[in-house]
Amino acid sequence: SAIIGALVALSIIALVLSLVKVEDVTLPPTVKYGLVFDAGSSHTSLFVYEWDSDKENDTGVVSQTLSCDVQGPGISSYAHDPPKAGDSLRECLDKALKVVPAAKHRDVPAYLGATAGMRLLREHNSSAADQVLAEVTKTMREYPVDFKGARILTGEEEGAYGWITINYLLDSFTKFSPKAHMWLHPEAANIFGALDLGGASTQISFMPEGSVMNQNEACKFTLYGYNYNIYTHSYLCYGQNEMLKRLAKELIASAPSTRVLHPCYPRGYSETVHLSSFRTSPCTNRSDARLPLGDRTVTLEGRGNASGCLAAVRELFNFSACGQSRDCTFDGVYQPPLRGQFIAFSAFYYNFKFLNLTEGQPLATAREAIEQLCTRSWEDLSSSYPKEDPKRLPKYCANANYILTLLLDAYKFNDTSWNNIFFQMKAGSADVGWTLGYMLNLTNMIPVEAPTRVKGHMPSLWAAAITFIILTLVLGLTALLL
Repeated sequence: SAIIGALVALSIIALVLSLVKVEDVTLPPTVKYGLVFDAGSSHTSLFVYEWDSDKENDTGVVSQTLSCDVQGPGISSYAHDPPKAGDSLRECLDKALKVVPAAKHRDVPAYLGATAGMRLLREHNSSAADQVLAEVTKTMREYPVDFKGARILTGEEEGAYGWITINYLLDSFTKFSPKAHMWLHPEAANIFGALDLGGASTQISFMPEGSVMNQNEACKFTLYGYNYNIYTHSYLCYGQNEMLKRLAKELIASAPSTRVLHPCYPRGYSETVHLSSFRTSPCTNRSDARLPLGDRTVTLEGRGNASGCLAAVRELFNFSACGQSRDCTFDGVYQPPLRGQFIAFSAFYYNFKFLNLTEGQPLATAREAIEQLCTRSWEDLSSSYPKEDPKRLPKYCANANYILTLLLDAYKFNDTSWNNIFFQMKAGSADVGWTLGYMLNLTNMIPVEAPTRVKGHMPSLWAAAITFIILTLVLGLTALLL
């Protein structure tokens, strides 16, 4: 009878365990981090991003955790002292490691992307560019991160990644639905174009109505399970700083003298320029018989002439190369007709912010504000804006006229489509630029972690089963003893 009782007890235990419901328990996804350095022509910035490991349709949902401005100029400025390029990154790297949990440091992918400043340096002195990248790489490898490399982005990559950033931040690719508690692809996605103006180059990127005729300006992306074909083009030497150099060179070459009138500078302002400075950039180092040899200096004296400034800026573009073609900007570059709304950021935004023109004012208002700015004297400007950088303040007239020429005459915006341009530098809490788009695209290369799953019993059923097992064992032992 004791044996029969024990067998009965074991049978009951097996039956109960088979009836206990076993279900999959999914643990929360782990958080991943990524670092991206934006090594621009005039300065460098570091951005820290984070996203969950269970990505949405192969593209991580990325958010910005930190931005840090590196002290000093862009890394291309250290061509004569490359180790300083690497050392300049240390302060921001130290800050980044403080916001990333220590246990995750060695798993953090870190990238450095250099843009137009380094593209120009590579053209001017490729060995110097290689040395700068080598020193940057050396510094990055001293830190406990998964350094993926330092490289010079093409202009088209810079433009395309900026386009991705804008549309990601503005929910054009995917949008979270509180009701469905899931991410949805908008049925009628409002895809924005991107306008970027840096120190050495400018980029335009947008989705045209049809296919892009010239495949050199075409980029294809798959994001959140959808395919996107965009037009993008980068104009090297048409960034703000290089434009100012080219303008000064043309003015000096047109009227060779020790004192040259500058229509864009305010009256009462003067600036001394060394002719040798034009030989440091591929944008201005072409030989010009009109310029005297040697390292003589020339003084640029401001005239404050709005119409003269606009005319001088227009001379920097070769519009005649397009002939009668409507699908052409300048220098014979193909561009399909504009489509949709655009976000203008970087120097587009900063110049128009100074003019209080970032709130969607009509084109006529922008023209009037720029003309008024260009006619103000240096005494008036410097006293009205005492906190403004005195090196930047006299350049706003030239910059604004350059932006007007680029947007209207080159890109073919008009009085109507001007209202489709929005000047802004942030969307939500994140900065607008190419780095977030770069990180978003690179998350497709980071392996997707399968959600961690463990077999688990429902707590209530498990407790009942344990209780029943104990009672059954007690009865079985009692029967055995009796």
